[in-house]
Amino acid sequence: MSHFEHTSPRSAALPLYLDEAAHRCLVAGFDGATSVPDTLKELVDRGLGGVILFTRNIRDADQVRRLTDELRAIRPDLLVAIDNEGGGIGHLVAAGAPEVPGAYALGVVDDPNLTARCADALAAHLAGLGITASYAPVADLQHRPDNPIVRTRSFGADPALAARHLRAWITATEARGVASCAKHYPGHGGTVADSHHGVAVDPRPYDELLVDLEPFRAAIAAGVPMLMSAHVVFPALDPNRPATLSRRILGDLLRHDLGFDGVLVSDALEMRAIAERYGEAAGARIALAAGADQVIVAVGDLNVTLDCRDAVLDALRSGVLPVERVEEAAGRVRRLAERYATPPAADVADRNTGAGLEAARRAVRGRGVPSAVRGAHVVDLFPPPHPALNWGGEDLLTEVRAVDPTATGTAVTGECADPDALVEGIVRRCGAAPLVVATCDAALHPWQALLRDALLGRRPDAVRVDTGLPEGGALCSYGRGRVNLRAVAEVLAGV
Repeated sequence: MSHFEHTSPRSAALPLYLDEAAHRCLVAGFDGATSVPDTLKELVDRGLGGVILFTRNIRDADQVRRLTDELRAIRPDLLVAIDNEGGGIGHLVAAGAPEVPGAYALGVVDDPNLTARCADALAAHLAGLGITASYAPVADLQHRPDNPIVRTRSFGADPALAARHLRAWITATEARGVASCAKHYPGHGGTVADSHHGVAVDPRPYDELLVDLEPFRAAIAAGVPMLMSAHVVFPALDPNRPATLSRRILGDLLRHDLGFDGVLVSDALEMRAIAERYGEAAGARIALAAGADQVIVAVGDLNVTLDCRDAVLDALRSGVLPVERVEEAAGRVRRLAERYATPPAADVADRNTGAGLEAARRAVRGRGVPSAVRGAHVVDLFPPPHPALNWGGEDLLTEVRAVDPTATGTAVTGECADPDALVEGIVRRCGAAPLVVATCDAALHPWQALLRDALLGRRPDAVRVDTGLPEGGALCSYGRGRVNLRAVAEVLAGV
């Protein structure tokens, strides 16, 4: 049985031009790294707007280029996209991605030229792989210490600083022929929930929310071709629906007040903020009606994409979704594809391979650190990788040992059954050697604070390191990208 018997008879009766326009409004994830699934080929044939790649699609650089070539052989104007923010978030490690710190460290350094060099390194690598749309940079402002999702992905809390670095990032990416995407409009930094896991609400009054729009205004002024919406409810803007599904926020505010005429793409519809309350299929229909131009269905199961596609086609057939709205959206996607779907033929050699480590080194802030802590026992406390964002799980001990082979250590990635025994074992193994205790956002993970404080109680001379937002440590890297950890390791080892 063909996968496309999934299509209902009613939706199959649509004119071909409208069927193609509806498919333009979808971005699909898929499983597999060495071949394109038949269902995806059929979707691309019918006009699919884009695909989004994840770690599951990546083996090495040559394989990625073969995969993107195969996708474009089906239809040359297919957009191939990926999340590529830098820092500990990224899917192209196995394909040799340049190592750059996340946005917060770049904001700490506050050198827009250096930010541009880091963005250029990432964009050059993408272009060489045949990936020409990057869902980055993050334009959210990091307001709350208990925000669980933005944090070091943001350039900071200052809208003027964020605007400077967004302009630098977008301009450098554009120069490589790669489409950038500022996210998550109108801002995810004022929430205390992760929209991957549930409904996120920003309760601030209208006047306070205006501050968060400034980075997006700067991105639009810099010519950003795409924005991504947030699955966040803003009662002061629309008390009933998250931004992704809100005509007021996507239409009145974005198109009329901010003057954006590029492609507005939704965050992934399978995130629980949408999927649990509305369902992915209804979410696709409502988002497009509200003013989105593309919706992302990132899961590898293409049946979910087919369900979303069918909901859109049925809504067109029944008149629930206006034909004019889908034609407008598809027109924006076509214009985007005309500019970016074909990888540049020019030399895409990366001139800025050292920019990331330079930025990470300049970002490290420290006080009261001995000139060298060699032969230390390094205790690295950090959360497990986020399933959607793919923190790489890099550990500080590996980077310390790369510059000080005499170091020993313990990595802890979650709550343990007997913390007292763990602390006792660490203190015993450490002996008289220096002790380094590193945490990553311990305020969000009480088990880290418990272990850190217990270790400091036994060894008050221990050097504290923060690898997320600063929490009072002697050293702070402002991120857990590999280059962030290497830069901290160099300071600890005195090299």
